[in-house]
Amino acid sequence: MKITNYYSPNFDKKKRSLKSIKVIVLHYTGMQSGRESIIRLCNPKSKVSCHLVINQTGKLYRLVEDTQVAWHAGKSCWGNYKNLNKNSIGIELVNKGHRFGYTNFTKKQIFSLINICSFLMKKYKIKKKNIVGHSDIAPLRKIDPGEKFSWKLLSKKGIGIWHNYNRKDLENSRKKKILKKIDKIKFFKNLKKIGYCFSPRNTFFVKKTIKAFQRHYRKELINGVLDKECLIIAENLTKKL
Repeated sequence: MKITNYYSPNFDKKKRSLKSIKVIVLHYTGMQSGRESIIRLCNPKSKVSCHLVINQTGKLYRLVEDTQVAWHAGKSCWGNYKNLNKNSIGIELVNKGHRFGYTNFTKKQIFSLINICSFLMKKYKIKKKNIVGHSDIAPLRKIDPGEKFSWKLLSKKGIGIWHNYNRKDLENSRKKKILKKIDKIKFFKNLKKIGYCFSPRNTFFVKKTIKAFQRHYRKELINGVLDKECLIIAENLTKKL
């Protein structure tokens, strides 16, 4: 696996213990080109960076060493981890994103991503459930890598978790309201088991978190509304943890 070094100065000067690496966070660059993305991630004024960038041909660039804390996650939370920069490796996939014309990720990109994630998971003993998107750990601020990202494909390669249902199994449950309070409570408990952090009393926060969950596990309808389909998927996912 060839990696081209193109170092960024944007990282914490204090090294971290490799044992502290528990999560891989996936992003899209959200810029017009790969070159422009790398320039920004290496610009001291931008104050952002990541460990690895994968361009659309599948080429891998290392911007920050694993021993250093890169600046990619921002204010974030996943399970017991808060402000995930110190506990994560950030991987950016070159993609224009929603702002500039969101496109499908290329097969070569995904192939490279699968290889590097498999390597990192084995090296740092990272659990499947801790392969997440930026939107999962920061639902109030972020929507990347977005609904075009193939989480299902990654899960087939042992990267991340996915439910056991196919689309036809679930369609009848879509948009069906959850009427019982006990079912709503069950859903939110399952969300927390999966890793999502949110305040149940903050309706805006809850809606954004449900959207993040849908963007990851139910991309056909991202409306922030809890329905029976979401309930079924969340319950099944907890069995994968």
